[in-house]
Amino acid sequence: MESKIEVLSTVTVNYQADLYKVVDALNRTLKHDNLMFGLALDKEDPEKAIFTIYKT
Repeated sequence: MESKIEVLSTVTVNYQADLYKVVDALNRTLKHDNLMFGLALDKEDPEKAIFTIYKT
């Protein structure tokens, strides 16, 4: 069985220290709806974060 992960949306936002808590809450709440959320620091600007929504 092959699993595909599809990127639905990506947005760059200003980084905030507690932003990961929002992503964690979204992942816990919406995992049963086949949605997954990611957060990564922007490699070019450490004051920005990249928020991504995936369909699993």
